[in-house]
Amino acid sequence: MSDSPWTIERISDALGNPTLAQRFLSEINKAPAHEMLSVFAKWQGIAERTLAAVQRGREAAAIQEAGGDIPGEWTDVTDRVLQDAARIRSRGAA
Repeated sequence: MSDSPWTIERISDALGNPTLAQRFLSEINKAPAHEMLSVFAKWQGIAERTLAAVQRGREAAAIQEAGGDIPGEWTDVTDRVLQDAARIRSRGAA
């Protein structure tokens, strides 16, 4: 991960999803001055967790590709994620 300072552009890029980045930009642009830092901090945290998850996924994929066992205990939540996605789409969010 980069040691560059967090900026609005860096957070937008780190989110990795145009819809999510647009939501961030909308929130930061509409935030009153006294709330701007807390909105920025909230989305910085989301971006940091997103980048960390991507890194863990890449590491797990490399281990699996090399024929190794992915470390840790893994729970298959595919069905729950698909149900959540269908529910969100039905509300018109995606």
